[in-house]
Amino acid sequence: MIMSLIKTMAEDGPSIHVAPGGVFHLGGFVITNSILYGWIVSTIIIVLLSFVARKVTVKPKRGFTQFVEVGVDFISNLVVNAFEDKKVGRKYVPYFVTLFFFILLNTWFGLLPVVGEGFHSGESPLFRPFTGDLNSTFAMAIVTMVVVYVASVKESGGIRKYIRHFFVGSPKNPLYLVIGLLEMFTDLTRVVSLALRLFLNVAIGEMVIAVFSYLGQFAAPLTALPFTLIELGVGALQSYIFVILGIMYLAIAVNHSQAHDAEHADPEDLTEDDQPETIGASSTQSVRG
Repeated sequence: MIMSLIKTMAEDGPSIHVAPGGVFHLGGFVITNSILYGWIVSTIIIVLLSFVARKVTVKPKRGFTQFVEVGVDFISNLVVNAFEDKKVGRKYVPYFVTLFFFILLNTWFGLLPVVGEGFHSGESPLFRPFTGDLNSTFAMAIVTMVVVYVASVKESGGIRKYIRHFFVGSPKNPLYLVIGLLEMFTDLTRVVSLALRLFLNVAIGEMVIAVFSYLGQFAAPLTALPFTLIELGVGALQSYIFVILGIMYLAIAVNHSQAHDAEHADPEDLTEDDQPETIGASSTQSVRG
């Protein structure tokens, strides 16, 4: 993507590629440059994080290991604290931590000089940022929302209870029915919002770097460097936003279902720990009697 930083003079303007390009065919499927680079980066991530996992000790270490530990601890706390039942939150820590580092490192690796205009396969760049492809961000958004829906149904106690959390009152009331259906429709649009938000931020960052590299000509490394550094921050921010939204979508559904169950629970099924005030009030009345 930023190989133009070390190019000399561009005659036809900045080279900007928004759509992915086909690189080769595999079993009748076209493998694009973003998929290819996504595979490469995924392999690097697996090897790198597996190596870091073996280096983790009780005493914090410096360098990349400390960076990973801070990231894991940060996302873990976000997940656990989002749920009223902390045990439920801990079950989904591995997925959201993995998702965070996958998006973050794919975005950062997309800023390397070998990506974009570095190498070509025909008329298309050989490598393209995985998160700079709308198909890729849609795939991540779909997988994330499937995980959210399946976990929400599981933690809510069934699909009926999960659907019930969309309605503020009885669905027999026309007003509550319309509001509930609108909430369900809004819930389905989350896939689109997650995918577009990540894609547009990465793609626009590519364009800005390409434009300022072109304008800088021989001084391209200097003119594009500030925007490249900004993109490092944007990549971290967008990774956080993608993950925190997925956490909130899941936590809201689970917490609302648990609150609804507690609100409509049979008093006879409550234990003494669940109704201390009632027991205390009954004891006071008995003494007065």
